[in-house]
Amino acid sequence: MHILLATDADWIVDEVTAALGGDDVTFAVCREGRVVADEVHRQMPDLAVCDLQIGSMGAMAVTMALRLDESAGRLPHVKVLMLLDRAADLHLARRSGADGWLVKPLDALRLKLAATAVLEGETYAEGLEPDAPPVEPMVPLPDADEADGVGDDTVEGAAADA
Repeated sequence: MHILLATDADWIVDEVTAALGGDDVTFAVCREGRVVADEVHRQMPDLAVCDLQIGSMGAMAVTMALRLDESAGRLPHVKVLMLLDRAADLHLARRSGADGWLVKPLDALRLKLAATAVLEGETYAEGLEPDAPPVEPMVPLPDADEADGVGDDTVEGAAADA
């Protein structure tokens, strides 16, 4: 398994690698949010763990950039586990399209539970009430027809009108 860890905090690197590391696990650590997409292009991770605050481009912006690349067909879906600073930040995680999130402080048990859930295609939504209404992501992902290019006549329609 390959995990991309986006953080500029050494203590988060230590916590995440200790909790999720193993003989069959590799890590790539990105200390700048702006290089995450490049790292994903270089080697697709099974999971991206993103700290809410990463220098000038934190987890919310990173996740939205990954979702934009996905919607444009440049990347497959990257499973994102976001590390939040406080419970009030969970709305940011929901709107950005993160697959799961934890609220700091971190511990090994919660990191393992969250990572396992996200890797299995589930949502790990710490701090979210079970009956919370859904929110629209800021970056809508294409449905199956749009992903295949079916029904996309924007270019043709613009050319016909010109």
